[in-house]
Amino acid sequence: MDSSLLALNLTFNLDRIRLGLVGYGYWGPNLARNFHQLPDAWLVACADADNARLNEAARLYPLQQTAHDARALIENPTLDALVIATPARSHFELVSQALNAGKHVLVEKPLALTSDDARALIECAQRNQRVLMVGHTFEFNPAVWKIQELLDAGALGELYYIYSNRVNLGRVQTDINALWSIAPHDISILLALLKTMPHSVSAHGATYLHQGIEDVVFALLNFPNNIVGHIHASWLDPSKTRQMTFVGSEKMIVYDDVDPEAKIKIYDKGVYKRGDAFGEFQLRVRSGDLYIPKIDLTEPLKYECAHFLECIRENKTPRTDGENGLRVVRVLEAAQQSLKQNGATIFLQ
Repeated sequence: MDSSLLALNLTFNLDRIRLGLVGYGYWGPNLARNFHQLPDAWLVACADADNARLNEAARLYPLQQTAHDARALIENPTLDALVIATPARSHFELVSQALNAGKHVLVEKPLALTSDDARALIECAQRNQRVLMVGHTFEFNPAVWKIQELLDAGALGELYYIYSNRVNLGRVQTDINALWSIAPHDISILLALLKTMPHSVSAHGATYLHQGIEDVVFALLNFPNNIVGHIHASWLDPSKTRQMTFVGSEKMIVYDDVDPEAKIKIYDKGVYKRGDAFGEFQLRVRSGDLYIPKIDLTEPLKYECAHFLECIRENKTPRTDGENGLRVVRVLEAAQQSLKQNGATIFLQ
């Protein structure tokens, strides 16, 4: 992980960036809280269709403007940037309008629902010379940074495969399936850690609650060097699990985002070949120590929000820029195509 992110300065003394938040539903309150806590940000406007949600935002923050329609914020010339936390189906329209109005934009995942729309948003940001950033929060998670450090150092030996379980009971959605709602987190982590795209994707899912909306999805991502990534995403599971396991030839890692104390466990375990006097090899299991490294407990969303402000001030390309968002959308798109074709393997160019 870039050390500049680990050393983010959260105490700027320059004039504050004036922000508007579009969407104060599920994730919006977390964004509002973090931006409000950053001294170089000024959350001055909020839009939401629900009057009760607007009243709640106005009670907590010194807003200068509230509106039921996002266009009121998009057309407000005093706002420097918009933070968009609305349903995925609205992202393309809102982001493009905001960029064309001269606003910097931080939009929640996924960037768009098609790769064509994602590319169009990238071009729109470039044309208007505005920052476009996607809220792939786990790429700002110190636990993920630690895993990146271990992988870059070759601590696991040869990396074999990675599998994730991101399941819960609740937050059932009716406009997008579990793939588009939940899996972007794990896809963004895999792409960031492996620093490459999968060459093929396949997926299976099942629908139980709403016709045509998969409640559970199992996706298989095949990466170069014979590395396999497997994602299990569901909102129809008995307990909340946020876990990723990394299996290597020398060591293994279990990353449990729900564990408040031991988010990363490094197992000194593996299977190795041992030769005998006759020149033949036998496979032996090796089991060593368990190591739990200390992890920075700063909320990842605070790092994300601070990075967005830093990119605006210093004209930097965000870590999770439009191209980053496009890569995730391309994998989602391929997995969705596989779902429609009963698990067919879809090859990415």
